[in-house]
Amino acid sequence: MNTAMLAIAGSVTMHVAWNLLVRQQGAKTRLLWWALATHCLILAPWGFYALVTQAHWTPQLALVLLASSLANVAYFVALDRAYHHAPVALVYPMVRSSPLLIAIWSLLLFGESLGVWAWLAMLLSVAGLMLLASTAWRNDARAALPWALAAALATSVYSLTDKAATPFLPTLSSVLGFISVGYALSFIAITVLLRREHGRWRPELRPPLLAMLVAGLCIGLAYVLVIHAMRSMPAAVVVAFTNAGIVIAGALSIFMFHERQHWQPRLIGMAVVVLGLIMLAIVRI
Repeated sequence: MNTAMLAIAGSVTMHVAWNLLVRQQGAKTRLLWWALATHCLILAPWGFYALVTQAHWTPQLALVLLASSLANVAYFVALDRAYHHAPVALVYPMVRSSPLLIAIWSLLLFGESLGVWAWLAMLLSVAGLMLLASTAWRNDARAALPWALAAALATSVYSLTDKAATPFLPTLSSVLGFISVGYALSFIAITVLLRREHGRWRPELRPPLLAMLVAGLCIGLAYVLVIHAMRSMPAAVVVAFTNAGIVIAGALSIFMFHERQHWQPRLIGMAVVVLGLIMLAIVRI
């Protein structure tokens, strides 16, 4: 349990860095594309080698790898589409409501019950996320809702398949290779969409090299730690705890970067998320 919480803490730290970088970049930069490209260039080669040589290969692992990879493609494409219609502050909290979906699938498919208080805690944290999202609402953001919900659904699918893969992935390097398959396919899918829509193979603008490097490292390594934590904790609980990153990033944006628009309801939303996570920690730890 201590190792799992340390992994979650490391993942949250990277999540905060990634979240802040996305906030600072314009829509034309499409940092998501650059982050996936950097991951595929720097981390994926070693991950692929480790996956082939270190994983315990069975038909079940091949099946969950396929399901996870396709769900990752759906997630990144839906997230990319949602960001075209609404800002990160609206889209991402909605996407991160996925712990409820993960808990529902876990109950229906695997009979994994979290207990009444854990359910209430997750409901409370999701209510806080919805309040955060509502502070960024604008009239033309309605088109982003189906894509954000699709991304949340895809998150629930790959989270469950990733947890199912953990018995076959004995090392962090093999976990890295497992997620890199999905990331590589996602990069290809987003690139094809970019080419079809804008006639370009890469976004119009390139972010600073440091931002690109940090984003590329964080987007992959953060989730490696999430899967590691799933070895000893339910997937829904792990994903719920990682939402602490949204709270930290939101607080930094208000107090460090002076983004004061709707700051009072945003603080209330963050407080509700924190209350739900504290309640979940008391119940589960």
